[in-house]
Amino acid sequence: MHTDLSPRRDNALGEYLRARRAQLAPDRAGVSAVGHRRVPGLRREEVARLAGVSTDYYTRLEQGRERNPSPQLLQAVARALGLDGDAVEHLAGLAAPPAPQRRRAREGAVPALRQLVAALPTPALVVGRTLDVLALNPHAAALYRGFAQVDNLVRMTFLDKAARSFHQDWEAAARAAVSSLRSAAGRDRHDLRLAVLVGELSLHSHDFRVLWARHDVHSKSAGTKSLHHPEAGDLELAYETLTLNSDPDQRLVVYQAVPGSPSAERLALLQAPTGPAG
Repeated sequence: MHTDLSPRRDNALGEYLRARRAQLAPDRAGVSAVGHRRVPGLRREEVARLAGVSTDYYTRLEQGRERNPSPQLLQAVARALGLDGDAVEHLAGLAAPPAPQRRRAREGAVPALRQLVAALPTPALVVGRTLDVLALNPHAAALYRGFAQVDNLVRMTFLDKAARSFHQDWEAAARAAVSSLRSAAGRDRHDLRLAVLVGELSLHSHDFRVLWARHDVHSKSAGTKSLHHPEAGDLELAYETLTLNSDPDQRLVVYQAVPGSPSAERLALLQAPTGPAG
């Protein structure tokens, strides 16, 4: 283990650990909250005790002065903070040495994937590592018709006023979008595209700034979305997110309605060449 005496300026691991312990109430961690507490979450010494390490060591870890924590130590800290599988993986990524900075090529969906998306009879789109929309079929374009632009799912959620009515549970959609973006940040902390996007969203959205500061990380590859389309009305759509083996940074997202359901009927009208009758 390499230890440094000075705190690190680039300390993504420390930021994550502080955010996680600040949100873990003592009673949830099995810690007796005795005396006056300045913050609602756990103290450093309490996390250290739960993880079975010294307070000095855990403090160095948060400050970025412990540069190479062992996998066993990270697992102990993860257990102390009650982290789940996605968060544990994110923690390990933040603790790893940062990858060398490199200029990424502009993202674009591979031709075969574009052909697949175009052939699907239901809304489908391809998103990149920071949820940029790289390709979408006409059904997806019709689904997102109320938005000014279909360019980035996170930007659309926070900066397009249509999102508030489109997502019947906007708060859940916002949390999911930020959690996915946080995962991308853990995989490549020097991604220029990510830095630009986060800067734009932080500048223009208070809600984004609050959620980004929480450092929540959850990946959800399937589920149901309750949407309200300005023309078709309420839609209950199941979605599946598939990661590509050829390019793990790209994901295929497909929406479907239960056959014979009101949502299926509305979706079929929306996907008709002329759209639903007005």
